[in-house]
Amino acid sequence: MGDQAGPEPTVSVQRELRLLEAAGAHPDGASVPELARQAGLAEATALRLLHELARDGYLSELDDGAFGLATQEPGWGTDSDGRSLQEHVRPLLSSLRDSVSAAAYLTLYDEGEIRVVEIVDSPRTPRVDVWVGFEDAGHATALGKSVLRELDEEGRASYLSRHVLSDLTPRTITRREELLRQLDSSPTAPLSLDREEYSRGTTCAAVPVYSRGQVGSLGISFRSDRMYRTTEVRAQLLASARRITRKLTLPG
Repeated sequence: MGDQAGPEPTVSVQRELRLLEAAGAHPDGASVPELARQAGLAEATALRLLHELARDGYLSELDDGAFGLATQEPGWGTDSDGRSLQEHVRPLLSSLRDSVSAAAYLTLYDEGEIRVVEIVDSPRTPRVDVWVGFEDAGHATALGKSVLRELDEEGRASYLSRHVLSDLTPRTITRREELLRQLDSSPTAPLSLDREEYSRGTTCAAVPVYSRGQVGSLGISFRSDRMYRTTEVRAQLLASARRITRKLTLPG
């Protein structure tokens, strides 16, 4: 995968994801300054994006000028119609798979573990051989590193205290200090990569997704001898992550 320099085409996607995550953590709504602070944005930028999200039906502007989710989210289990998370997001994962010709994955950080929620592949885009459970390989997968990157210091310490950084391939990072340094200084952020760290011959890329304060990750895997431009992969994944975050936030 070639790292191509150039302007970031999806900055607004990242900002919207942060605002949706912040709004999801406040069931009764929150002020613009509070949402801006939690999303790490200037108030003017946050206000513009909040109005756009409200106009598109994802947020509601309350009488006091605060913003909240337009409706109650379905959560990671089932919605009011009994539809499962998989039924909500499978079409979006299938679309991502087809657009980048790579197997697509969705994870959720649930009760301190990185759990795979759904995998969508095909004969032409096979999934990686899951020879070690992803919950025990967060340090070696793009999906896991994407989640770990979003956790605070306490959350990371808790996860790493319960998981051994096993040597899965010659490229696996097994030193805690090196892993933390990579999480905090990746030049491709918010895109996380694993280049044959989990499985020889396989490269994976992932970005975070959110649902009411919970973090997960959306990723793809493909043969390492295939060439992708990092900026293009980032753009595709972030656009899909925004749609999935919105789907998890708003049913229907």
